[in-house]
Amino acid sequence: MNYELFVSLRYLRAKRKQTFISVISFISIAGITLGVAALIVVLAVMTGFHDGVRQQILGNIPHVMGQKHGEDLADPAAVVSRARQLKHVVNATAFVNKEAMLLSRRNVAAVNVKGVERDNKIFRQSFLTESGDEVDSLLFDSSTTPPGILIGLDTATTLGIAVGDSINVIPPMFTITPFGMIPKMKPFKVVGIFKQRGGFIDAYFAYIDIAQAQRFFDLGEQVSGVEIEVDNFDQAVPVASALRQDYGFPYTVRSWEDMFGSFLAALKLEKLGLFIVLGIIVLVAAFNIATTLIMVVMEKHRDIAILRSMGATAKSIMRIFVFEGLIIGTLGTLLGTGLGLAIAKNADPLIKGLESLFKVKIFDQSVYGMDHFPSVVNSGDVIAVVVVSMAISLLATIYPAWRAAKMDPAEALRYE
Repeated sequence: MNYELFVSLRYLRAKRKQTFISVISFISIAGITLGVAALIVVLAVMTGFHDGVRQQILGNIPHVMGQKHGEDLADPAAVVSRARQLKHVVNATAFVNKEAMLLSRRNVAAVNVKGVERDNKIFRQSFLTESGDEVDSLLFDSSTTPPGILIGLDTATTLGIAVGDSINVIPPMFTITPFGMIPKMKPFKVVGIFKQRGGFIDAYFAYIDIAQAQRFFDLGEQVSGVEIEVDNFDQAVPVASALRQDYGFPYTVRSWEDMFGSFLAALKLEKLGLFIVLGIIVLVAAFNIATTLIMVVMEKHRDIAILRSMGATAKSIMRIFVFEGLIIGTLGTLLGTGLGLAIAKNADPLIKGLESLFKVKIFDQSVYGMDHFPSVVNSGDVIAVVVVSMAISLLATIYPAWRAAKMDPAEALRYE
């Protein structure tokens, strides 16, 4: 151990006359600890909410979607085949999406009727059905009369129907007769009712077999587009870019970020804002470090003068107080990191414990559409917090250390 670090550690140990300085040092460590812990917890919660909202959005939105401007897609097999050849693509399926009205018991609900293939996992990956495993066989069985339809819980509530009831589907298509225009209408049997986690997108969809949709909407072999599922959300943009090279205008290829990127960008901006605001807590604690060091310099002016007289350089004196400030900052950062990680990784049990203890509802799962309190620790966020905390602690030591290094030994010992 070099003597600068040794002297720094000695200065941190309070004597009877220096108790007040030791108290300020403790307050500085506690301030940095709380600031770092708050930063880690808030960033983990924001990351968890961001991922939860993204999963809700992608409950019915494909990772990548290919369509054609102003018309339906006549060659879906070629697009599906090309998409499945790309890296990170898990599956690609055609779909039909048309607006329609659902009529039952004099109740009406507007929905998007979506025709999907049996192996389309995108439409079912984040909602629950009430009918269990029977939904697939009933929904995609072409021999069933009337054909099956899967609707959302909100739609079922509006229409006042349950599983097994029959509803009429009315598309925006009319038949001209001598008595005027008569809307096309076809009965479907409700084979399942789903509730999407979050519910703000899937509530407006109803699902039927794609073959039934093509016949019902008179599309022939055409489809509305192709849905592509990738193995990771972040791979949607490169997959869409690769597909655009083969399919230019009049085709349009969009990733989920193209469709909802602005909303998620707002969440990222909010996360950055909270990082800056809570970083000020660490900055305030760093001012306590500067105050502590200034008081130590004033208290130890005679020691500094003696060290300079014995041959200590200005750089050595400066290092003594820089080390002292960094020791305070490091202790606070390490304690804050440990406390923050402990809270962030156990946020859901802690929230439930507080709800049970105080008999209040802190996190309403039905409002946020999440089955647990979201908290995801990102290693990059933790590293950023640690680096920022240590940088602020280092900057707080520069001025007091510089003043100590510039102290004149003769002037300090004149009246001793």
